[in-house]
Amino acid sequence: MSFNSIGSLFNVTTFGESHGEAIGAVIDGCPSNIEIDFNAIQHQLNRRRPGQSSLSTARKEPDLFKIISGIFDGKTTGAPITIIIENVDAKSTDYDSIKEFYRPSHADFVYHQKYGHYDPRGGGRSSARTTAAVVAAGAIAQQILGTKNIEIHSYVNSIGEISVSKKYDEVDLSKIDSNSVRCPDELVARLMEKYIQDIKAKGDTVGGTIRCVILGVPVGLGEPLFEKLNANLAKAMFSINAVKGVAFGDGFEASKSLGSLQNDVFEMKDAKWHTKTNHSGGIQGGISNGMDIFFEVAFKPVATIMQPQTTADKNGEQRVLEPAGRHDSCVVPRAVPIVDAFAAIVILNQLLIQQAFSKFNS
Repeated sequence: MSFNSIGSLFNVTTFGESHGEAIGAVIDGCPSNIEIDFNAIQHQLNRRRPGQSSLSTARKEPDLFKIISGIFDGKTTGAPITIIIENVDAKSTDYDSIKEFYRPSHADFVYHQKYGHYDPRGGGRSSARTTAAVVAAGAIAQQILGTKNIEIHSYVNSIGEISVSKKYDEVDLSKIDSNSVRCPDELVARLMEKYIQDIKAKGDTVGGTIRCVILGVPVGLGEPLFEKLNANLAKAMFSINAVKGVAFGDGFEASKSLGSLQNDVFEMKDAKWHTKTNHSGGIQGGISNGMDIFFEVAFKPVATIMQPQTTADKNGEQRVLEPAGRHDSCVVPRAVPIVDAFAAIVILNQLLIQQAFSKFNS
């Protein structure tokens, strides 16, 4: 199995499976002499970990991390950083009765066909459990970006048909973690919470969208053709389990508009270039334009439902799949720090590339 890495100059390679001994990441290319806040890393892992509310899976993973290389006296040395997170609450017996099944909308079938042998427990390598390693690595990337005054704020914008009607600059981003669904609109958040509980009671699942806002990105990140900033961000988002769509700025709504309404007109304000509007979402021609970057990520419902389903076993026989294991009814709230992490890794990579070009040309 190849291609377990993301990023070029700041390269993150993850390892491990859902029910293995541990998961983790190796960061290669992290700048040296950066002071690391270990509490900030744990905070992000706590936001993603299972069992944090009645809305999430009952699996109890503390997600305590250990760094065994690359940091000395609290600062990065420039050497590879290795992060390990042990799995302590895996119940592999939950999967004994279904390991010969191809579960609907899971990766079981394609993994078996492609590799001939795979770990079916909890989804193995395809499990969202592996994203904890990305969150830990992304927390380090976020701290480095913070030294450049770049901030990343993601929040739940919709669950099913329930959505926030306000734009990202009309909500209080400091309230993202004020409720279990990570929606900064308190009234909408309460509706979302109730809806997820109702869906859970029926043994079903539901999807939703996360809006990501990146503040403080300078002009010039990204390349015009095959390293477009929006293309790299989109690829990263599609690396997250259950993601089915990514839309920048006005997204698909732009297709219903007119050029006279969509064009972002430039102006000089306070001795800096701005655009009067930001329909583009802060990226034009694949390059950041200095405005806020914002995009939306769509998640499908979790594939495992607590209802019997008819499917096929590995011999091609039709079988009834009974519910098993511990699963989220809606993964979207827990995916917020995952979106943050992937966005941070992409932005930091582009920032390092841009700095390298600038030094070469100076």
